[in-house]
Amino acid sequence: MDVLLLEKALLGLFAAAVLAIAVAKLTGKRFRLPPGPSGAPIVGNWLQVGDDLNHRNLMGLAKRFGEVFLLRMGVRNLVVVSSPELAKEVLHTQGVEFGSRTRNVVFDIFTGKGQDMVFTVYGDHWRKMRRIMTVPFFTNKVVAQNRVGWEEEARLVVGDLKADPAAATAGVVVRRRLQLMMYNDMFRIMFDRRFESVADPLFNQLKALNAERSILSQSFDYNYGDFIPVLRPFLRRYLNRCTNLKTKRMKVFEDHFVQQRKEALEKTGEIRCAMDHILEAERKGEINHDNVLYIVENINVAAIETTLWSIEWGLAELVNHPEIQQKLREEIVAVLGAGVAVTEPDLERLPYLQSVVKETLRLRMAIPLLVPHMNLSDAKLAGYDIPAESKILVNAWFLANDPKRWVRADEFRPERFLEEEKAVEAHGNDFRFVPFGVGRRSCPGIILALPIIGITLGRLVQNFQLLPPPGQDKIDTTEKPGQFSNQILKHATIVCKPLEA
Repeated sequence: MDVLLLEKALLGLFAAAVLAIAVAKLTGKRFRLPPGPSGAPIVGNWLQVGDDLNHRNLMGLAKRFGEVFLLRMGVRNLVVVSSPELAKEVLHTQGVEFGSRTRNVVFDIFTGKGQDMVFTVYGDHWRKMRRIMTVPFFTNKVVAQNRVGWEEEARLVVGDLKADPAAATAGVVVRRRLQLMMYNDMFRIMFDRRFESVADPLFNQLKALNAERSILSQSFDYNYGDFIPVLRPFLRRYLNRCTNLKTKRMKVFEDHFVQQRKEALEKTGEIRCAMDHILEAERKGEINHDNVLYIVENINVAAIETTLWSIEWGLAELVNHPEIQQKLREEIVAVLGAGVAVTEPDLERLPYLQSVVKETLRLRMAIPLLVPHMNLSDAKLAGYDIPAESKILVNAWFLANDPKRWVRADEFRPERFLEEEKAVEAHGNDFRFVPFGVGRRSCPGIILALPIIGITLGRLVQNFQLLPPPGQDKIDTTEKPGQFSNQILKHATIVCKPLEA
């Protein structure tokens, strides 16, 4: 813990002590709490543990304190679950009791204190938002209607890489082109629109605003103000920056996308895209206009970014494992024939490609702690008392990478999903592997993410030998963990050497 942070803690100590004593006298409850490190008065475990609560640090604590443990982070109770049995209890068996969401000072700003779907508490508003979003986004019909568009966007990526001479020699940062693809995949569904190129000014404006949102929300730097509320004055500049950014993003969503669909819908009455469905719900009084904009906010982050991270991780692992890349290429040729492009219906006939996708989601889980859960009322878990409004983290990455539960867990080995783990699927039929969560608050975007990842990786492997840049044996896969995310630290330069037809 650095000196500046310690000074901040001491500045708030007296006021926090008074508050803690008052709360203790008012509540007066005695709990049988989960085990955990002994903490200091007021600040709890904060000075011991620090702000960086990433999946690997929490795995280390789980090895010391067990499959469920408690961290007292100032005024926050943080309960960490690290076994499949307790993950099932939180996500499924007691899905209602632990079905709410906890936010923090930054996510309160970006979600309007839960006016969206992802971060709202479990209740009527969440049920309404989930219902309104399911039909236009999360059904097999949506996949059937949009798969040709996804395949077209993947084809254009391949074409652009083949047309770039640097791609086959020095290499390019493929992520930059894949980012455009992901925006087009989602904006086709959402607004019946696409961006023409990576030079599109509106695309670059939107990309920059969303990138800043990601940096501000995923940072651990603001945790002290969430854990110790009396220290929030030190966050004033940071939170003002978040507020200003949210205003800018919402204005771009409104001016360039939502209003255009609203005018078209009023003119023709024809429902052409997801936003038209959502605007119809607003017209009927089911949601308000802020809810409409927060749905756009969710899709910009939860659908676009997380899928892009997974594709980027998958590419990195294929570059670093050329034998797996070649085996995948051979499967595609054997099943589809030489020169036949992978399409969405083909994925079920390509088990090794499916295994590569699952292994990417296992080893390099984009949301390793899932989105945090919360119990609105006092609850029980594994015989322990869980105080109301505790933040519940399921360390899904540890469940999927625990060497006690997986053979050679630290290896990128897609074969496991064809051999000893062949019955395990990404939708959570086994609580050791829940990359999208399970139950009421699971990520419905799985129905879009899996085919997009499969199509993209399949098309790239079909068309290119994917290599590290000249002079390197491998590309760097150092992680960059965030509040909920697990991104690759350095966006890799990859050589895309075209294969002979």
